[in-house]
Amino acid sequence: MARVDWIGRGDIAEALINSIQPDDPDCFRYEITEIDAGVKLSIFVSSRELGRLRATMDDILACLSAVEGSLGALVE
Repeated sequence: MARVDWIGRGDIAEALINSIQPDDPDCFRYEITEIDAGVKLSIFVSSRELGRLRATMDDILACLSAVEGSLGALVE
């Protein structure tokens, strides 16, 4: 299993998750937890194959990065 954590605003966390759910809804699970700095979005990916685990995580991170960059440009 691989895990990635992102910390930021709740509305952005929801937008990030909404951007990746249609692609691979069965390939990962997520949790959004409130913390002092806003929220922590944790994404968990599991696979029996390391190559598939890496490919799925790479896809998710690339998508999240693109969406975060777009949202950042809109907010500023």
